[in-house]
Amino acid sequence: MPERLVYRMPQAGSIHHLTLRREALETPAAQEVCVQVKAIGLNFADIFAMQGLYSATPKGSFIPGLEFSGEIIQVGAEVTEWKVGDRVMGVTKFGGYVSHINIHHQYVTRLPDSWSFEEGAGFLVQGLTAYYALTQLGNLRKGMTVLIHSAAGGVGILANRICQQYEAFTIGTVGQKDKVEFLLNEEGYQTVIVRDGAFPEKLQKALDGLPLNLILECIGGEILKQGWKVLAPMGRMVVYGNASFSSHSSRPNYPRLVWKFLKRPKIDPLRLPTENKSLMGFNLIYLYEQTELLHQLLEELQALQLRPQHIGHIFPFDVLPDAIHLFQRGKTIGKVVVTV
Repeated sequence: MPERLVYRMPQAGSIHHLTLRREALETPAAQEVCVQVKAIGLNFADIFAMQGLYSATPKGSFIPGLEFSGEIIQVGAEVTEWKVGDRVMGVTKFGGYVSHINIHHQYVTRLPDSWSFEEGAGFLVQGLTAYYALTQLGNLRKGMTVLIHSAAGGVGILANRICQQYEAFTIGTVGQKDKVEFLLNEEGYQTVIVRDGAFPEKLQKALDGLPLNLILECIGGEILKQGWKVLAPMGRMVVYGNASFSSHSSRPNYPRLVWKFLKRPKIDPLRLPTENKSLMGFNLIYLYEQTELLHQLLEELQALQLRPQHIGHIFPFDVLPDAIHLFQRGKTIGKVVVTV
């Protein structure tokens, strides 16, 4: 029986427990395809899963990773729409940190001919997250003003490109000033704010009297609270992450997490009708279970003909932990990809 390389966690808790090993590669089931993985996209959900902070994390031993691209090398007996040699990109409910993957044929889609494997590995999770949050939950419309946190990340970059298609006014936020020029000159954000103690004043200045209609929120803490306060009547905040709870170390800092949890902003649902604002949450794992909706959204997203994801950092497979460490520190621009 052939073998594959995998990065496996014995259980969630510490990233230090992630180990590279060889495992048997099973024959794909009747409705599966076997993909020789060429590139793997890193996501913050990977970090939270490995640290045991993600509710969807499998119990016991598991392989992290949510997205990949590669080439089909074998098809199951009942698969008719794919053939050996097809270039694909795919999403998986964990299991992506591998050299080969058997996956149901519904969870792969064709990689555009002009895209590299690296670009394919950086598109699906971020693209679907941004598109669903903006259009389905955020009710994105022409002329709206949209605040996008972590603007230089994979979701932030694609969210801005989607907003530009809708002729929306975008305000991006970043944690470090060296990302501002890239976002303004290369990605077309209307304005970019560095998050610091003066964030509320900077936001008001950037708005310059415009109503803040939509916030893509992934920071949490005081930033969430300050954005909510400025959100206009009929405005919507879509929460898809909580970066303020992340750690630069291999395992969570539990005393710090408890403190942040106790100090987290609390929005009273009884006040929502009076304030006339909406707060919504979103987890891409939900879409994974809704395959028809997943494909519908993907078709709509691809119809926008966005440029491929900006790939900012590429690491080889044998140093994947180094890629994770860089990703954790928040110093990256665009997508962090690992090639196999």
